[in-house]
Amino acid sequence: MTIEEIVTDTFLQSVLETSTVTRQQCMTLLDHTAANPLTASKPPSPEAQIELWEQQKLLYSYLAQLRGLNRNAIFGVRYTKQSTAEARQEIDRLHLQLQNLYYEQRHLRGEIAACESYDHKYQQLPLIAVDEFLAQHPEHAGEDESALMIARINHEHAEREALEQARQGLLKKKQSLIADNKKRKDDLASLDKDLEKFIDAAKPIQKIFEKEY
Repeated sequence: MTIEEIVTDTFLQSVLETSTVTRQQCMTLLDHTAANPLTASKPPSPEAQIELWEQQKLLYSYLAQLRGLNRNAIFGVRYTKQSTAEARQEIDRLHLQLQNLYYEQRHLRGEIAACESYDHKYQQLPLIAVDEFLAQHPEHAGEDESALMIARINHEHAEREALEQARQGLLKKKQSLIADNKKRKDDLASLDKDLEKFIDAAKPIQKIFEKEY
């Protein structure tokens, strides 16, 4: 696999192309220098010197392009590092947020399980059967389990209130009867005392009738 197949980025490909051209220009300049050596006895011809200068200028141009590409590459690396760091921070923040959501989800599932397994007091109420309740209150037919349970509890509450009112009425009646019985008992006790007084008062008269004449 060639380097052109490995490097697919457009910017890096331009760097490779410029580097290749610069290297080729260096080799051309070296070949030209080797073919026209500088000696005191035999200086190069003006044409050779002009050609050397042209090749040097071209090499300097390629080197300037490489320096510019290198500078851009450095800036690109810095920008990539900064972007990577910012993206890593965002990923870390999202990961932490996801972990918090997992913990919250676990907590909520635990709370839901605790609520579902909780022994609610309403489950111990002696409610009438669902069929019997619906027979008495057909308007609740078709309601969901929660609404039906609330209706049954309300029905039980109303029934207990009615029973409590009846109990209070019977209690008042009982207290009234107790009061009446007490009054009658007191009246009988008073009558007994009056009767005893009457008997005591009649004893002298009885003694008179018992005398023998």
